[in-house]
Amino acid sequence: MNKFWLALIGLVMSYGVSAANYTEGTEFIKIQKTVQNAPRVVEFFSFYCPHCYQFESVYHVSQTVRKNLPKDIKMERYHVDFLGPLGAELTKAWTVAIVLKVEDKVSPLLFEGIQKSGSINTPADIKAVFIKAGVKSEEYDAALDSFVVKSLVVKQQQAAKDFQLRGVPAMFVNGKYMVRNNGITVEDADHYAKTYSDVVNFLISK
Repeated sequence: MNKFWLALIGLVMSYGVSAANYTEGTEFIKIQKTVQNAPRVVEFFSFYCPHCYQFESVYHVSQTVRKNLPKDIKMERYHVDFLGPLGAELTKAWTVAIVLKVEDKVSPLLFEGIQKSGSINTPADIKAVFIKAGVKSEEYDAALDSFVVKSLVVKQQQAAKDFQLRGVPAMFVNGKYMVRNNGITVEDADHYAKTYSDVVNFLISK
């Protein structure tokens, strides 16, 4: 009997989570023009953006969203050019990280170097971060000059234009919804990230 009631309570709780409703204008907005062929979930950010730094190092939003996505959906993270003196160089470097699959290794180091220590001031400083993360110098240079990296840089730049991006961090779902960062209640870091993730999954199903 106890097992029955525990199972019933679990069912009700899981239904309550899956049935959560979020409101347009509060947790998300629908953008004016749908972006065709956009990634199902895409986040725009900049290593120069203090709020993006908080998103990653304090609230862990990107990591939580990515972890809780349906298995068949991948989140893309695009760097923007329009912030900071090395904005364009950091977009190229981030693209190298994507191609070499070292995003999780270099992202915290690049954020720290820009936001805290101030140790990143030249393209050589950016490259030094990759070497510190275990990427060989020649491997970094080859990737930086590769056609695939150049193409993906253009793709990120075009996506920012297509979404008429005005600021970061910004996360879009299905090419037509944007999560409102300030529309989600901040009780604590874990709650914010979990709710953010739930809103993204809610929008995926719309």
